[in-house]
Amino acid sequence: MTRAYVGLGANLGDREASLRAAVERLAETPGIEVIAVSTFRETDPVGYLDQPRFLNGAVALETELPPRALLEALLAVERSLGRTRGPRFGPRTIDLDLLAYGDQTVDEPGLTVPHPRLAERAFALEPLVELDPGLILPGMGALETVLRKLESGYVPPG
Repeated sequence: MTRAYVGLGANLGDREASLRAAVERLAETPGIEVIAVSTFRETDPVGYLDQPRFLNGAVALETELPPRALLEALLAVERSLGRTRGPRFGPRTIDLDLLAYGDQTVDEPGLTVPHPRLAERAFALEPLVELDPGLILPGMGALETVLRKLESGYVPPG
């Protein structure tokens, strides 16, 4: 079993009900055990700003599914909850992102783990740090430190 972390987000419809339904469907998926769910937090949209605010959180899973199969399970949950693909960073009823998969790195077409923009997004880092304050990811280090630098606006030299 591998510990994986999934980001949750929604900004259309009953956002909290959508996030809770996604967690329930993940828990019902063979090969996935939900370990913990972060608190949900209101966040401003990123990229495409002319849309409603998001409700975001994260879930910690234990899974026997390999990364690609876990991603497919996340996409199936999104589809089951009515997700349709629109503009990138646009409004959505539900969004599930594979943020981390154990201490593995994956770089395949359509799948990059850890999530390639994780270090830039407080709305994803905050719930991860809440779930596991000591979480260290390959290529990023301690997420608590990454979050502090992001919040402070620190930009490394070079």
